[in-house]
Amino acid sequence: MAMRSISAITFSGVYPHYVQKAERQDRTKEEVDEVFCWLTGYDRKGLQQQIDAGNDFGTFFAQAPALNPNRALIKGVV
Repeated sequence: MAMRSISAITFSGVYPHYVQKAERQDRTKEEVDEVFCWLTGYDRKGLQQQIDAGNDFGTFFAQAPALNPNRALIKGVV
């Protein structure tokens, strides 16, 4: 099986898994959205538009209004 680049995977396909993982850790969908909005500069409406459009991660980040300059300080994995 060939490995796909993360940039080719749809954001809307992975987003529910982020929410599920957060909820298993007693967090909320709103908190997940807050993190993505902080990271990318999308507002909640823009975030939902990206999900509805079915854009891949490459497009999701390429169209981000304002990537947070502090994003490089994030350590660890999701």
